[in-house]
Amino acid sequence: MLRAELQELIRNGESSGVEFKLDALQNYELAKEIVAFANFAGGVVLLGVADDGSVQGITRANLEEWVMELCRSNVDPPIIPYYEAFPDFEPGRTVVAVRVLQGPDKPYAWVHHNRRTYCIRVGTTSREASREELERMFQEAGGLRYGMKPLPGAAFEDLDLRRLKDYFGRVLGQHFPADPDSTGWCRLLSNLELMVAAGDRTVPTVDGMLLFGRNPKRFLPQSGVRAIAYPGHLPDYAARADQELVGPMVPLLSESGSPPEVVMVENGLVEQALDFVNRNTQPEARIENGTRVDCRAYPVEVLREAIVNALVHRDYTIAGTDITMTIFNNRLEIQSPGRLPNTATVEALKSGFRYARNQMLVNIMRDYRYVEFRGMGIRDKIIPGMRAHNGTEAVFVEGGHSFAVTLLQ
Repeated sequence: MLRAELQELIRNGESSGVEFKLDALQNYELAKEIVAFANFAGGVVLLGVADDGSVQGITRANLEEWVMELCRSNVDPPIIPYYEAFPDFEPGRTVVAVRVLQGPDKPYAWVHHNRRTYCIRVGTTSREASREELERMFQEAGGLRYGMKPLPGAAFEDLDLRRLKDYFGRVLGQHFPADPDSTGWCRLLSNLELMVAAGDRTVPTVDGMLLFGRNPKRFLPQSGVRAIAYPGHLPDYAARADQELVGPMVPLLSESGSPPEVVMVENGLVEQALDFVNRNTQPEARIENGTRVDCRAYPVEVLREAIVNALVHRDYTIAGTDITMTIFNNRLEIQSPGRLPNTATVEALKSGFRYARNQMLVNIMRDYRYVEFRGMGIRDKIIPGMRAHNGTEAVFVEGGHSFAVTLLQ
């Protein structure tokens, strides 16, 4: 770090990535700040700087050794931060920058009196993580499959038996238990991790309810899609349409006629979202070879891919917020709760990087042919699909707690 960069950090004050501390603090106090940065997006602790930004300098002897020791003994798993001293930053006063990267082994805890506390950075403060935030960190680290979490208040009867029979019979082509055989059904669904033992009962998992639930919203308030259509370029109180899309992720299909033809009996969330877009966008008229052709505002394959990606890759540990799909008169935005997991970046996704936060959802949606085996829909469908449709570039943005896709009209 250059001195000019350090001056800029101090001048701008504390933030979600910068913390000021005097070096007279206790080892567990510094460990708390380091842990919060490692569990968030990284940051820097400036030692020798007071809360008001005044440079007081360091006073502790062997400060570097003290910092490195507490990062081994008071942080679990241990961290090796980047330590950099700036002698005479102001005459006779030294400032030390302890830089912490986002940790690859989240979640981290600070340890004091044999008690482990998990912290996260929120604005300019470091606070203890909530249960939901801790679950999210374990899931991001691969230590917890949230989709396998049992729903103790639910039962087999809360799953849609019609959809289950369609999945096992028509989609997979395998035998399944008779309707009254709930024990056989629970055994079959447990083998696929769509149900799980919880005490003396077998109950649906989060994944099972999201895919096949009669009313997933009852048990998982975050399971729906909020769909809104505005008349102009910006959000407005006078929305043209505002609808909460709810229900299981997969549709109910059936074979009928001779020869057999697959027909839609009930929409899943994907079809509901597509229908909402069709109702709230106007097709464009084009002349091709002297003939008028009506063209959809957005290509179906691109829309389907963006919607399915949001459903199967969103972070379901974030409760109280749905996926949002917003239609303006010049664009369509789909925002999915949760940052990209692990090492995934926007540029990596555009290049074909593959990841699956919710592997069970991906697997079963693939069985329904919503998801390709290659798993590179952004690179191979969304980007080229929009270019071919109207010559525009799809926009992908990772926010603080969400991932958004914007399609331009």
